[in-house]
Amino acid sequence: MDERIERTDEPVTPDRIASDLADLGVEAGDTLLVHSSLSSLGWVTGGEPAVVDALMEAVTPGGTLVMPTHSTQYSDPEGWQNPAVPDDWEETIRTERPPYRPDVTPTWNVGAIPECFRSYPEVHRSRHPTYSFAAWGADAEEVVADHAYRNGLGEKSPLAEVYDRDGAILMLGTQFDTNTSFHLAEHRADRDQEISTHETTVVGDDGEPERITLEHLSYDADDFAEAGSDFEEAHPEAVTEGAVGPADAKLVSQRAAVDYAADWFEKNRA
Repeated sequence: MDERIERTDEPVTPDRIASDLADLGVEAGDTLLVHSSLSSLGWVTGGEPAVVDALMEAVTPGGTLVMPTHSTQYSDPEGWQNPAVPDDWEETIRTERPPYRPDVTPTWNVGAIPECFRSYPEVHRSRHPTYSFAAWGADAEEVVADHAYRNGLGEKSPLAEVYDRDGAILMLGTQFDTNTSFHLAEHRADRDQEISTHETTVVGDDGEPERITLEHLSYDADDFAEAGSDFEEAHPEAVTEGAVGPADAKLVSQRAAVDYAADWFEKNRA
């Protein structure tokens, strides 16, 4: 029997997802940054579009729904691990991959739900070739506009826009180890940090391919789970736990999590 069927008491419908989200505390008008695992939801009637539809219903057009739509196939192949590529392939990959195009380039390793979401009508995707976000709703265009190439998860990123709107993080079958907002906290931590650079190609303002250099922190998520656990212990009022279908879910104050993690990184990272 399919594992999704085994862990589901009945088909998970869009209405059930929307109802469970409301019970968790998601409200109309919210700014909601979603990290998701489709498989955690069991047997979803209609698959990933059903989840996207339910999330849109939960926040309504008066709110703003945001998801990471990263395309790390545009990162530097020298650091790739899953899979690693031969050294003599790297320069060919750097120079011959087609330019990043927000409307065309698929996501990579962020799950089926964001990949589905990015193609929906009235969804706007940011211009960053590796760390893009997509957004829908009242503030969608503003959240993804002018996403800086430098420090793509920092102060001029959609993460900071969600922070400024006092948004919430929805972890739908995921945990703090994939909590992208902690990268914003890395930028805000008062500590010396390594910088990484690499070149890639995007479609420029004139519609022609443009070679650019990306510069950002050497992001490190290895301790995100530990930081998240400590955050939950220190600020239980900022986290609501529940279930959406059979999936464990958490609704988290992004502002509280980022503020805590910035201080945590200062104290706990060498």
